[in-house]
Amino acid sequence: MSPASRLRGLKPDWLNNPKVWRTEVLAGLVVALALIPEAISFSIIAGVDPAVGLFASVTMAVVISIVGGRRAMISAATGAVALVIAPLNREHGLSHLVAAVILAGVFQIVLGALGVAKLMRFIPRSVMVGFVNALAILIFMAQVPEMTDVPWAVYPLIIGGLALMVFFPKVTTVIPAPLVSIVVLTVITVGAAIAVPTVGDKGALPSSLPVPGLPDVPFTMDTLATIAPYAFAMALVGLMESLMTAKLVDDITDTHSDKTRESIGQGIANVVTGFFGGMGGCAMIGQTMINVRVSGARTRVSTFLAGAFLMVLCIAFGPIVSEIPMAALVAVMIMVSFATFDWHSVAPKTLKRMPAGEIAVMVITVACVVATHNLAVGVVVGTITAMVIFAKRVAHLAQVTPVGDPDGSTVVYRVTGELFFASSNDLVGQFDYAGDPRKVVIDLSAAHVWDASSVAALDAIETKYAQRGKSVEITGLNDPSAQLHGRLSGELAAGH
Repeated sequence: MSPASRLRGLKPDWLNNPKVWRTEVLAGLVVALALIPEAISFSIIAGVDPAVGLFASVTMAVVISIVGGRRAMISAATGAVALVIAPLNREHGLSHLVAAVILAGVFQIVLGALGVAKLMRFIPRSVMVGFVNALAILIFMAQVPEMTDVPWAVYPLIIGGLALMVFFPKVTTVIPAPLVSIVVLTVITVGAAIAVPTVGDKGALPSSLPVPGLPDVPFTMDTLATIAPYAFAMALVGLMESLMTAKLVDDITDTHSDKTRESIGQGIANVVTGFFGGMGGCAMIGQTMINVRVSGARTRVSTFLAGAFLMVLCIAFGPIVSEIPMAALVAVMIMVSFATFDWHSVAPKTLKRMPAGEIAVMVITVACVVATHNLAVGVVVGTITAMVIFAKRVAHLAQVTPVGDPDGSTVVYRVTGELFFASSNDLVGQFDYAGDPRKVVIDLSAAHVWDASSVAALDAIETKYAQRGKSVEITGLNDPSAQLHGRLSGELAAGH
């Protein structure tokens, strides 16, 4: 076998597939175009120059394409991060903001190494569905200001852009429909000299490359105390959004991603972004949906090129990009919001079959996200709600059934279900302490003891019988339950 053949054998199959290359390159270009107004808008939210948000988007996308754990996912400057760090910038300036971004990256690396990604398993499906639907609503709501108090020509342009994205794929899928829509609407507005808001109206694009360097802040404990709370909040919000987005892409593409690598990768990307003077960021769900669902990208190439194209578009083609009508990008994002929303989850047939608790969790998640504009808040509240509903549901499954002995000298209580803090509270009241014979057997072969509350409840039952001169024998404990009971029984008197 020749060296060239061996080299080809080491390459992924898609490297030799021109169709995949075309998809990835064009997807990267579409995402780069969509990133420009978003990055500028988030810069305004954070109170920094547009170049800060654009540079952050470039470095985040390029770095995460190499070190991230989820292929085809887009990371850049985001609104959630901008909201967290905006107060720091207002009170202490850009240098402290940049220092906080670097520290947030360090926090993310540490949290990733400690296995924070494993907590994703505790997020229920109903929360995930609520997260996706809330995301779609937020994406749409973010476009409303671009459709308010604007020239009348904006509306037919948006409708035309949506029509192109719906019908153009029926003609060919070689070129992504969003790219066609952006190009066609730009040509129409420029050629016909139609006065509508453009990308350039959002702010000036940068004209030179960023220069790496350390933030201009005093390296003291006072500085650390100032930036640490913001950095930690940014780290948590960024990780949660990134991991939720990665799970969403996993489901869409039916592939697995390395969540621990993604967590650490987000940290590395933020550290690099901070050294280049950027505002930091995390996974961008809207742009990721453009890349994965709308454009069909599946590799790291599209993510890398999104950052590379963004830099080229800003510096080399700034004047041309500035002429893109916002209506074109609004149309793309509206299409993304409709494609993202899980319409099956709100279909009457689905709602009739779903348990009320599952629907409540989904609605609460959506309501919290839409009310706070913070996806992390919705996920946390939704998950806690789901856990409370689950605990309440499981607690009712624990039952105590008395089985009398033929000679009347013994009574056997058969306990079934899961014994934990919610179910064991009712356990003590289900025994006839006064009327039972002198020997009582509690059969736990169909139960499982999960926590100290259950052990304390069993101790309380034994104590109540002992006060009446009666003995209790506990049987049928499985190994984990027996170990927990043996370790804690008799040691929890303060909790009786």
